[in-house]
Formats: sequence, structure tokens, C-alpha cells
Amino acid sequence: MRKQQEGMTFIGLVLVIAGIVFVAVIGMKLTPAYLEFLSIKKAIAKIENDPSFANMSKNDIVQQFDRTATIDDIKTIQGNELLISKEEGGRPVVTAEYQTVVPLVANVSALIDFRTSTDDVE
Repeated sequence: MRKQQEGMTFIGLVLVIAGIVFVAVIGMKLTPAYLEFLSIKKAIAKIENDPSFANMSKNDIVQQFDRTATIDDIKTIQGNELLISKEEGGRPVVTAEYQTVVPLVANVSALIDFRTSTDDVE
């Protein structure tokens, strides 16, 4: 009786490896954009946790964000691009909304929308 061979063919192995490499390359290209977003989120949380946040003017918020952006090397958004409004109680709401285009392969790019706010920060 002949035993049937089991396992993956060479072409199947190459396709699996190519798929893993493709996902890894996409992940490596998108990771810096998400890391910078986490830095922006941290900067906004730092502003919100400031004891004088409720009494800060727009200019104070912009300056504090720019200082943090310089330290954390945030280049995607600047303090003057933040959306700053007031809640009903007079407390400021700071929102960062921006898009990042990440080139992937040749003429294919990923457009990522980011949004964080002092209302969202936990």
C-alpha cells in the first residue's frame, strides 16, 4: 500500500512567506504614524491633566502643546492647528484632527485619519 505524502508544496510555502513579508512591510510603514499619534494623544492628555487647564487661554494651550511637541518630536501637527473650544461649563476642549498619507508600494499609499480630544482621553 502506498502512503500519501502530506505537507505543503514549495510554491505554497513561498506564497505563505510572501504574505507574511507583505503584512510585515505594511506594518513597519504604518507604525511610525501610529506612534506619532500616540505621542499627540499623550501631549493632549498632559495638557488636560494640568491643574490650570480650566483657566488656560487658547494661546497657553498652543504654547504648552508646542513645547511638548518639540520634546516628543511631533511634526505632523502644530499647536496652532489644534481645535480649541469651550464646553458649557467654560472648560476648554482641545481636539487634534489630521490626516497622514503613508506611501506603501510604488504609487499606492494609505490615508489615515486621526482624531483625539480631551473628551476622548482616559
